[in-house]
Amino acid sequence: MLDWFKVNLQYILPKHLLSRLVGKFAAAEAGGVTTAFIKFFIKKYNVDMSEALYPHPEHYKTFNEFFTRQLKPEVRQIAGGDDVLIQAVDGAVSQFGDIHQDSIFQAKGHNYSLTTLLGGKPELAKPFKNGKFATIYLSPKDYHRIHMPVEGTLTDMVYVPGELFSVNPLTAENVPGLFARNERVIAFFDTPVGKMAMVLVGATIVASIETVWSGTVTPPAGKNVQHWQYESDDEAAVKLEKGDEMGRFKLGSTIVVCFEKDQIEFEDMEAGMTTRLGEVFALAKANKTA
Repeated sequence: MLDWFKVNLQYILPKHLLSRLVGKFAAAEAGGVTTAFIKFFIKKYNVDMSEALYPHPEHYKTFNEFFTRQLKPEVRQIAGGDDVLIQAVDGAVSQFGDIHQDSIFQAKGHNYSLTTLLGGKPELAKPFKNGKFATIYLSPKDYHRIHMPVEGTLTDMVYVPGELFSVNPLTAENVPGLFARNERVIAFFDTPVGKMAMVLVGATIVASIETVWSGTVTPPAGKNVQHWQYESDDEAAVKLEKGDEMGRFKLGSTIVVCFEKDQIEFEDMEAGMTTRLGEVFALAKANKTA
């Protein structure tokens, strides 16, 4: 009964208004109030500050600075090898596997449309049909910067307005089409394993989604799908190496990563498993040994 209430309450809450109000607080330099709230948050969610580049709560002028904190370089090692793709985030595997034509598995009893997820643009979705996907959930305690699983050159970015449901496991199991109905930012890359789509999914009280090449994409929230195209073969091209930061959430959410058919194989993945930035995520299929 409590779970039913938690899920259905989200349908009537003013989620965008609530998220923007929280965003204002998270961006405010409120001195002792900010520090006290950061300490409360660390204790409540058992955040491991020993991994942070700046481990003391007093260092952070705003809650956003704390939430998007950097890690010490030595605490996450990037797995080497030209055929190795790495985990893009600290989090937990929600689901992964095959994309069946235009259908992606969300949770028991729920699938959603690949094309809808990628902004309703068939030309952008086509390369990923019958490919692979992985959905990774970032909990409040996690590191909230997103990195590149493999080197890539940016070709497109799409902003899709939408809902701001929570993306925790309970909601994923009960809200149909969750990741294809929430607000999101999608980045498309050309990589050595074909096209890759990185979908940054917004959620309740996610105050901001940013990319390293464009800064803050949302807020403000738009009312229409927006599509940016990028030159990929000149000096101005956005080229990122494996392990480079590509974006960040100010307050937690989920990423969905999509690959083309017959390009990669996931390595030792299980639903529910913990992910750590830099660990082996998948292998390029052409180079995978039997």
